[in-house]
Amino acid sequence: MSPEVALQLFGDAFYLVVIMVLVIVGPSLLVGLTVSVFQAATQINEQTLSFLPRLIVTLATIMIAGPWLVQLFMDLFNQLALQIPELITQ
Repeated sequence: MSPEVALQLFGDAFYLVVIMVLVIVGPSLLVGLTVSVFQAATQINEQTLSFLPRLIVTLATIMIAGPWLVQLFMDLFNQLALQIPELITQ
């Protein structure tokens, strides 16, 4: 296996990890920012007020986007498994 092929495989895997993290963490960050602005405006410092909405949004995001993310992961894995004979001969 040449270094170019290894870097291409690593790049594809890293891209998939970035997509998965953005899809799961992105909505949680937006909700956290919204709750923080609300807490700053009302001067409420309740820890559960900042934690619980982010937890619920993260779980809902995983439930909604989970099948799509698993499909992306399976596509990458299947692509890699099909390329094994080509990778061995290089």
